[in-house]
Amino acid sequence: MTLAAVTVFYVALYGLHQPVTATYGLFGAVAMAGLSRIPGTGRQRAAVIARLLPVGWLLVTAGTLLAVRTWTATAGILVIGFLIAYSAVTGPRLAGAAPGLQLLYILPCFPPYAPQTLDERLGGMTSGVLLLVLAERLLLPDPPYTSYQDLSADAATTAARCATELARPPWTLSPGADAAARAAGEALRPSNVPESERPAGPGPRERALAHTGMAARVLLARLLEVPGPGPRGPHPQTLALLHEVVASARRTTAALRSGRPAGPGRLEEALAVYRRQRTVAMDGETPDIVDSVMNRQAMLIETAHAGVTLAAAADLVLGRRPGPAQLRDGSFWYAGRGAARLWGHRLRAHLSPHSVYFQNAVRISLALAAARTVAGVGSLPHGFWAMLAVLTLTRTTAAQTGSIVARALVGTLLGALTAAVMLVLVSGDTAAYAVTLPVIMLAAFWVGPTHGVGWAQGLFTLVVSLVFAQLAPSTWRLAEVRFLDVLVGSSIGLVFGMLAWPRGAQKELRRDVAALLRAIGSTITSTTSVLTQGATGRQSGLPSLTRALTLAESSFAQYEAEPRQPGTTAVDWHAALMAGHHALHGARRLLAEGPPAGIRAPAPAWQSRLDTDGEILAKRYELVGGLLDSARPPPTRPSSPVPGEAAHGRPPDRPASPLYYDAEAWLTSLAVDLDHVAATTAAAAPSAEQRR
Repeated sequence: MTLAAVTVFYVALYGLHQPVTATYGLFGAVAMAGLSRIPGTGRQRAAVIARLLPVGWLLVTAGTLLAVRTWTATAGILVIGFLIAYSAVTGPRLAGAAPGLQLLYILPCFPPYAPQTLDERLGGMTSGVLLLVLAERLLLPDPPYTSYQDLSADAATTAARCATELARPPWTLSPGADAAARAAGEALRPSNVPESERPAGPGPRERALAHTGMAARVLLARLLEVPGPGPRGPHPQTLALLHEVVASARRTTAALRSGRPAGPGRLEEALAVYRRQRTVAMDGETPDIVDSVMNRQAMLIETAHAGVTLAAAADLVLGRRPGPAQLRDGSFWYAGRGAARLWGHRLRAHLSPHSVYFQNAVRISLALAAARTVAGVGSLPHGFWAMLAVLTLTRTTAAQTGSIVARALVGTLLGALTAAVMLVLVSGDTAAYAVTLPVIMLAAFWVGPTHGVGWAQGLFTLVVSLVFAQLAPSTWRLAEVRFLDVLVGSSIGLVFGMLAWPRGAQKELRRDVAALLRAIGSTITSTTSVLTQGATGRQSGLPSLTRALTLAESSFAQYEAEPRQPGTTAVDWHAALMAGHHALHGARRLLAEGPPAGIRAPAPAWQSRLDTDGEILAKRYELVGGLLDSARPPPTRPSSPVPGEAAHGRPPDRPASPLYYDAEAWLTSLAVDLDHVAATTAAAAPSAEQRR
């Protein structure tokens, strides 16, 4: 960044004698590299910056034209600032570039109003950005990350190994396979994946890649949960299904490695055959043996479904057109839809006061508009520094903003004093400024990010002093103006940080996860009710669960980027999100399949039991959700009964179909997820009460 910024600045200022071009060239490079935090390697950052260049042209043009009046410039930053900040909803790369894009509007929206210099402004900005792109691609290359696609392929390989062990004596996983499965699943956890590799975008490929990782994690978890076959060993049909799971996982691995879709496999057909042949005659067997066999079959069906989903999602990643099965499956709702439609869906989904993306956009746009108004009405010299302070110092929580502002003001004051002494001693010697600028700029953007905001603000104060001292004759008062502008901007940022959602994602995450848990409870109740009535195809409650899951995931993403208060214990938020996915996908599958063709609905006694289990678990989800809102520990309760155990005694008759066991396997997995959330909620509750 230093090389690109200094090169364009010196060539334009001393070679072409165009100070406007020099200014916009330098700040163009600083905006997209120093102010932006685009994740990824140099080549990945260069690609993002190059694609955003036309956006930069629009922003510089808009800022130049709207600078005609204070109110037009303020209205412009209110709208444009919101749109740029809200674009973070589309993924981490655009979110990282948002601060730099804001600066490309902020710089030209201040006087002088000079539309006749628009060509110089655009030329300078373009030159700085293109030099930065070249520097990112060619200089100091970063080591490549392991892609999410490769991580998913590794997980599929591990799943094939685990399924192979389950299909041979002793029919259980070895300690090594167990550890490998857990490690492969953890490797796909978003917090363990480099930000640049997370499939967080709204496009069809990103959604399919995220779906692939989720399916791989579910498959590994299900393989870990498959119970042993008992003393009589596995049924041949079970072994055949496991062999198809192995073959499907290996095909998926090969497809993800080669980049060529595998196409339809035989796992889905084998699963359909297995479901039809599950009703093996068990006359004379004890109820315990019947329950053991049926429970194992239900868990194997869950496992095979995860394998089918993994294969289908991987093929979608690799560009294969969705087949009828994917189009019918509600889990693949995005399949076949255009990128523009999916982007619109993501943008509309978060256009709510409860979305942290919406909150952040409102907070920063109002703060920037206030800073532009104060700078215009108060005629602050170099007023864009005040807006720059708002942009760089405002955080998502008031406590974090206050802490940063205090350190930033100290750093700025020390930097201003140093700059004042330098301006007095050098006294207009531009050659000295020119020699010193690269060294100070390198230090500012090298030491600043690694030593904290105080160092960053202090060194950046020296940078801007050296830059503007070369553009026009300057005295020590330039440093005074710099400190005044930072003081004004940081104060405005602090005020809006306290007024607009001051607790950031921490409060929203607790509220969103509580709403998610209640939505899961509602989905459990509606799903079991539909199943016990023998109906199919109804999906009541799923839209509300989908929306609750979307908001909770966005809050969790921001929460991960916010600092933790000392002594606090974190709730296992990720377990709650996994529960949401399990509830959503399981309900869709159960409602879509229903009782197998030609098989009667569950017997009345089992209807009552399934309704009872569903109601018990739904109430527990609603209870923990309500207590999470109030930050009180939930009462200790055992997890929901495992399939086949009756809360009020075993029903006298056996089920007419395996549907009961399928539904109970789904409820059991949701009960395990809830136990993780409830346990960590109880552990975190004392610190939450202290914070209150």
